[in-house]
Amino acid sequence: MARERQHSQPTRLSRRTLLGGTAAAAGALTLTTTAAGTAAAATRTVDVAIVGGGLAGLTAARDLVAAGKTVVVLEARDRVGGRVVNLRLAGGGVTEGGGEFIGPTQDRIKALADSLGVATFPTYNTGKNLLYKDGKKTPYATDGLLGSVPPIDAAGLANAAIVQASLDDMAKQVPVDAPWSAAKAEEWDRQTFETWLRANAVIPSAKFLLDVACTSIFSAEPRELSLLFVLFYIAAAGNESNAGTLERLTETANGAQELRFVGGSQQVPIKLAATLGDRVVLNAPVRTISQSGGQYVVTADGVTVTAKKVVVAVPPPLAARISYAPLLPAARDQLAQRLPMASVGKAIAVYDTPFWRADGLNGQVVSDTGVVSSTFDNSPPDASYGALMGFIEADEMRALDAASEAEVRAAVLKDYVTYFGEKAASPSSFVLQRWNNEAYTRGGPVSIAAPGVLTQYGPALRRPVGGIHWAGTETSTYWMGFMDGAVRSGERVAKEVLAAL
Repeated sequence: MARERQHSQPTRLSRRTLLGGTAAAAGALTLTTTAAGTAAAATRTVDVAIVGGGLAGLTAARDLVAAGKTVVVLEARDRVGGRVVNLRLAGGGVTEGGGEFIGPTQDRIKALADSLGVATFPTYNTGKNLLYKDGKKTPYATDGLLGSVPPIDAAGLANAAIVQASLDDMAKQVPVDAPWSAAKAEEWDRQTFETWLRANAVIPSAKFLLDVACTSIFSAEPRELSLLFVLFYIAAAGNESNAGTLERLTETANGAQELRFVGGSQQVPIKLAATLGDRVVLNAPVRTISQSGGQYVVTADGVTVTAKKVVVAVPPPLAARISYAPLLPAARDQLAQRLPMASVGKAIAVYDTPFWRADGLNGQVVSDTGVVSSTFDNSPPDASYGALMGFIEADEMRALDAASEAEVRAAVLKDYVTYFGEKAASPSSFVLQRWNNEAYTRGGPVSIAAPGVLTQYGPALRRPVGGIHWAGTETSTYWMGFMDGAVRSGERVAKEVLAAL
């Protein structure tokens, strides 16, 4: 997150400073921090300059260094991780303010975490889910024939099953490396997901389930998304050996929410950055990328880097805010203009104990009302305290743009009381991450595509522009929008750059 810069000469950041006092990664961490307004900007000359110190940029740096190349990673924030961040809790411990879950077929993030010694543990999933619909609260088991599907009417369930099967079948026809080349790409990209749902999810309860799935997956409303984009996202929820499915996106057990990281997900980028040392420069937002002869000059606050190649590993809307000379091709710039970030926040209330477990509940809610329509049990693996995490998404997040943190807290706790009773009214602490207000993110969890974007501009997504290469989860062919997609994109772009050097 953006914090006030230190107005001093470049210094070393301790691990405690980097984490804001939270538990830090093992091993020495020597990241460089710069400050705007110093008498003379630092200069570096490397093989590759990397813009963005999230999982994508750090992974690319790791692979390039392993291949013997010199690199520098320029990160705008005073921390690494990008959309992955640990939030410190008042009573001690951390919770995840951004990406936190991984699951089956997310092989690359798991391999990275394993290599860094970051362990995983199962997301708490013992007990019943809650459905809150039409003012009625219904606990339901998730280990029956319907799995975690909420207990709506039989007609709605049948309709939802048909819709899900249709989406999975259509997704199988979408090439993950070029969704715009699908045989029906033009047809699917001419309509919104909302239009398609209205024609196919004809039972209101089925439409409700699909709407909730949409906002939970994308933090966007169905009317904001191209049908082709949704189908690509489903197709990408797999790997080279397993086709993507909608169920894998939405499920906890055997799905994308199956596991969490011990010590919080930011442990992965923190430990990865530690292996790179002072190749990672913090507080260095990049302002310009200009070509000079056969090299590139990357100018950031407090540091200027000359490099043979550049990797831009930030979300497309933020990449578009950098000044390029010469100008980017129109197709690339127009693509970035048309891939806005979705709208999301996370609200975590902390309690002395995970009291809902004693009531036979697993902390997971699906709701048709309130500012929080889906929740998870975010307690640590030893249950030393209880934590309820709620997503604030899409229209609900935008409606709170002007609200104070106190107002958001009151609205969230009102929902938690509705779902879990009066014990939820008085947490020992409360933390809120509003990604829409993050200077170097401005939304999340992913950039989204409206009708017409993929078919008209999609080919520019990964296409290098001279010596400028593109990474970030939005460029991944599998698990776009997830931590795994970010890691995959870093591995891909490193190979791409090595082949070009």
